[in-house]
Amino acid sequence: MKHQTLDQLHAVAEISITQPVMSRTQRLVRWAELLERAPSRLLTALAGTEYRAPPERNVMRGDGSPISVAFTDPILKDEGLKDDSYGEAKRFFELTDHQLHEIVCYCHVGEVMQSSRAALSVRAAIG
Repeated sequence: MKHQTLDQLHAVAEISITQPVMSRTQRLVRWAELLERAPSRLLTALAGTEYRAPPERNVMRGDGSPISVAFTDPILKDEGLKDDSYGEAKRFFELTDHQLHEIVCYCHVGEVMQSSRAALSVRAAIG
């Protein structure tokens, strides 16, 4: 019997996981690794997350944001990531508003950030 990772299996078969198997830490590490694949890639920040009411903040999203990078990953989708909104990222990655603000908000980086900077912020949320 040959043992393969989920990444390897995804390359040759459609994998359907009915129950999430990754821990919070594993999901965050996966997200950071996705961001680190293209460390110089410019990502869009979300504007003013801390000033929005929770219902408005939860639906915030942006094309090319750090969250959208996570949402392109079939493994994280299989784990239950439903979309690339702020609220979904908060739920799926089990982050506080403060932690997610540090990862995606423009007040720290301006309108764009390097993917490597977002990865560092994701890794900081692990510990």
